[in-house]
Amino acid sequence: MSAHSQTLRKPFPANNLARLGWVALAVYTIYALSALDITWDRFVMGLGNGAEFLGEMIPPNFERWKLLVENLIETVEIAIIASAFGITLSLPIGLMSARNLMPAWATWPARTVICVCRSFHPVIFAILFVKAVGFGPMAGILTLIFASIGFIGKLFAEAIEEISLKPVEACKAAGAPFLSVLIYAVLPQVLNRFIGFATYQFDANMRNSTMVGIVGAGGIGGTLFAAFQRFDYDFLCTILLSIIGLIMISEYLAVKVKAVFND
Repeated sequence: MSAHSQTLRKPFPANNLARLGWVALAVYTIYALSALDITWDRFVMGLGNGAEFLGEMIPPNFERWKLLVENLIETVEIAIIASAFGITLSLPIGLMSARNLMPAWATWPARTVICVCRSFHPVIFAILFVKAVGFGPMAGILTLIFASIGFIGKLFAEAIEEISLKPVEACKAAGAPFLSVLIYAVLPQVLNRFIGFATYQFDANMRNSTMVGIVGAGGIGGTLFAAFQRFDYDFLCTILLSIIGLIMISEYLAVKVKAVFND
């Protein structure tokens, strides 16, 4: 048996370069942990502080339930309005970004818009819009519209680029206009995925609308931050429980909406 045939029988030949890479990664991880002052003692101390913090939060305080309900309603309104405008605007932008349907002069500007919308975290956009339009729900709505376009637009464009082009070519061969091609050849292939993207984005907007209020963009986030600054931990616990309940309700509604379109 030749040496060449013995080499071919090795299922997993040694890769010294890969081993060197894993060793370098392990060394850098240890260095990063020490540079960021992440130690076991701090972690154990943090567990004790966390347990004390949780103890001060219980039992939750429901005395200011009217303020809580008002903020929750405002949070839901921000999420619904932002989702409606954001998802609607994402449709044409995502379509223009699809390289298999649109020319380059249309895809590049559309993809640039999507990249800009995805470049920053919603909190950063919220800070910018608070400076632009002032404190309140309007800044939160504009923030979540941008976030929706960045997420839905990208996923919608990728979904269109994955479709089969045979129905598209058949419609074009029959002389159908572009709008008919979209309705009868493109939309049936991506409708279910788009509904899934839209319901997920609504769920994400519901969560983000509770967060952007921390920087003054409306919603329950501002009340949450104020309670934290005042060491009002029992009311803080009430707010957190209400946010969890709100997200669970939105998740339930999202499942129901998807079931309606999938049946």
